[in-house]
Amino acid sequence: MSIPANDHAPTIALTPDPAQHPRVFAAAFNSGSARALAAVYEEDAVFVPRPGTAVTGPDRWAANAAFQSLGIPITVRPRHTYVAGDLALLVVDWVIDGTGPDGTQVHLEGTATDVARRGHDGLWRYVIDNPFGTAG
Repeated sequence: MSIPANDHAPTIALTPDPAQHPRVFAAAFNSGSARALAAVYEEDAVFVPRPGTAVTGPDRWAANAAFQSLGIPITVRPRHTYVAGDLALLVVDWVIDGTGPDGTQVHLEGTATDVARRGHDGLWRYVIDNPFGTAG
């Protein structure tokens, strides 16, 4: 799966502050745009859509699209940010709660353990997005 050509990303500003990166992610996720969401990741980043399963590239896009297709906003609450040079470990509580497009109630939540890296431009992007942290 690739990002649809007609997906016009809203302007989502990346951040020079790693503690703010989860909020940038939430804004991109909540925009509904796959392009905006892809911009918060490094090109070869890893996403863990369920414990024990790591995906990259088109599989990462497809896994993120599945979460976005719920049509329910994500709420994030950063808990800890640990920075070592150009790397940051982000521990973030998150929840997706609401009514899905088919009318069913959806409730997903977790504590993410994510790794972000500062790029040459000084802005942070996910290298590893592990939304369910140590579950499973």
